[in-house]
Amino acid sequence: MPGTSAAPTPGPGTSLVKVALPLPVRRLFTYRVTGPAPAVGTRVRVPFRNRSLIGWVLGPGQEVRGVRDVLAVLDSRPSVGADLLELARWISEYYVAPVGVVLRAMLPAPATAAPQRRLVARVVRPIGTLAELEGVFGRAKRQREAFERLLEAGGRQAVAALAEQGFSRSVVRGLEGKGLVRVTDDVVVRDPFREEPVGEGEAFTPTAGQRRVLRRAAGTLGRGGGTFLLHGVTSSGKTLVYIELIRRVLRRGEGALMLVPEIALTPQTVARFREAFGDLVAVLHSGLSDGERFDAWTQLRAGEKRIAIGARSAVFAPVTSLGAVVVDEEHDGSYKQSESPRYNARDVAVVRARRAGAVCLLGSATPALESWANAHSGKYTLLELPDRVGAGVLPEVRVVDLRSRGKPESTAARPAAPESDSTSSTTPTPPPHIISPPLLAALRQRVARKEQTILLLTRRGYASLALCRSCGDVMECAHCSVSMTLHRGRRRMICHHCGHTVPPPRQCARCESADLSFRGLGTEQVERIVLESLPGARVARMDVDTTGGKWSHRDILARVEAGAVDILVGTQMIAKGLDFHRVTLVGVINADIGLHLPDFRSCERTFQLLSQVAGRAGRGRLPGEVIIQTYVPDHYVVRAAVAHDYRGFVERELSARTEPSYPPSVRMARILVSSPSQSEALAGAESLSDWLRGKIRGQPEILGPAPAPIEKLHGRFRWHLLLRGRAAGIGRALQAVADDFPSPGAGVRLSLDRDPLHLM
Repeated sequence: MPGTSAAPTPGPGTSLVKVALPLPVRRLFTYRVTGPAPAVGTRVRVPFRNRSLIGWVLGPGQEVRGVRDVLAVLDSRPSVGADLLELARWISEYYVAPVGVVLRAMLPAPATAAPQRRLVARVVRPIGTLAELEGVFGRAKRQREAFERLLEAGGRQAVAALAEQGFSRSVVRGLEGKGLVRVTDDVVVRDPFREEPVGEGEAFTPTAGQRRVLRRAAGTLGRGGGTFLLHGVTSSGKTLVYIELIRRVLRRGEGALMLVPEIALTPQTVARFREAFGDLVAVLHSGLSDGERFDAWTQLRAGEKRIAIGARSAVFAPVTSLGAVVVDEEHDGSYKQSESPRYNARDVAVVRARRAGAVCLLGSATPALESWANAHSGKYTLLELPDRVGAGVLPEVRVVDLRSRGKPESTAARPAAPESDSTSSTTPTPPPHIISPPLLAALRQRVARKEQTILLLTRRGYASLALCRSCGDVMECAHCSVSMTLHRGRRRMICHHCGHTVPPPRQCARCESADLSFRGLGTEQVERIVLESLPGARVARMDVDTTGGKWSHRDILARVEAGAVDILVGTQMIAKGLDFHRVTLVGVINADIGLHLPDFRSCERTFQLLSQVAGRAGRGRLPGEVIIQTYVPDHYVVRAAVAHDYRGFVERELSARTEPSYPPSVRMARILVSSPSQSEALAGAESLSDWLRGKIRGQPEILGPAPAPIEKLHGRFRWHLLLRGRAAGIGRALQAVADDFPSPGAGVRLSLDRDPLHLM
């Protein structure tokens, strides 16, 4: 391992370099390389203790003792350009994360990804006449057949494909010897969207509002850019604005970056952009293989692709001559990375665009309060699209008061048992607290009309807890302080945080009573109830359980778009950005889930979710209707969602965050202390609190320590402190903790989260 004391100057023909490694330590390491130092941003493989790691050269190294040699230089040109390297340094400083960890997050699988290659045979000398053909091949019948097969294939074919047709490598070598064919080692581009149609889309005729927005945003192209917040109601044509803005960027010879919050949104977005821009579009998201992401990344860096589309990590796409960055659904929590580096892709997009002199366009029907505050302070420019395109109107919203629907009944005590093959002669009536009579009537009406419905419930699984009626014990995960969820189809109890699974219990673990009740509700149970209540309805479910496959999102959405689905049941992934013109009804099964969580953003997230899913209805010529089921119909979040009143909600919510102060009126950071030992976690949190209070005088304010709302997760007990105040003071405090706070114990970990979106 590299040392720190002085050492002799490196010998002739060698250089010392500083290398950033993907380790949770905030320091660089010095290594020796033979010959001149590789350029900054180049990947190198180096020894570290008893293993080898891939790191990045960040500059010349200093003379130290015990310097070890670089094992290999992996790039002929830097894998990280100067612009992305500077962005990595900013992320490292702002989010207080090691720069090597940041660089690892920026690149597609640096340890394993590599180009895929294949041998290709190409005809280099055609033969014009039959006589010449006879003269060249004579009795070499197989060579002649292979040559003719190549001509039929357009003059080129993979050697492996020829082998599958019975032509050996020696036959191909014979063609090479005659000077007819050349075999080359070609890179194969892995494009998962190769079969998708491309070409020119329909001509875009902007509305007056869209022209106004485009004039403001596109007017800054080539003039230093700027950050714009586009507040447009659902179905106001924001995507068309994005496409036209990027079209103008391409005309200037520049590239663009388009971020979406969920993989589920990528197929529709990719289809619209490929229709508009053809093969200039590259896709980057975690649902693709390492090789597919690597090829897209390589083509972007080479300038062969000009537009990058993807979820959170696509903000690091190596787009050349960046002219515009678009962040759709900019409010969405999916843009926040949950592991180090804990960056918010929306905020990184703003910084990246500003450094490139590009336009940054943040779009949403329900902007985050931080973005709204930035727009009203002048940091961003506010643009608005207050009307739906095509004279469309926002859907009518009705509220069903679940308080009058009776108490929820538990599901059967043995829900995992095999189901009977017998069928009832009558259609069962669904429980009114799950599918209320008004919602059931609306569902039947839509099925009869052959229109489509979306049903939203933000919990997956069948039942959310197993309760003992005798002693009141609730079955919890062995590793987390949360209840286990019943998944009936898999016949398992599953923890939705750590993934721990066990069979459904037959008796209480505490008192051994067999009187168990499975309570709560998930999308799996809603799907079953809908199928039982509406025989013949075609129902699909979209949640984490049904979208584990690579193309699951695309396949489900394709069925909906083709009209093969009457009712789509799903979690929040169906609430964002989907555009189906035959969806005329949206039902929210329980609007209260998440509303009363111990998190200051719970009301904001609930309002955004209700508004977004309501916006899926009535996006075509058919009018839309939304039915929201709730136990708190008079809550200001529900009232604002019913009235489509974003401004009214913001005014009330901003007022609530003034005293006590919460973002956006102040900045915030969270320091999480965890350990397998409950006492060590508490001791570590108290030690950190005392140390910080000794370092900080006045700003920022320190809240805690206190147990996290989910006190145990993944087998670790968790305590947290909150820092609240100005950005500069919070930054200094976090840097001090990362650099100077002494380790509280071998099993204790500290997690620093600047601008946290969740406090659970």
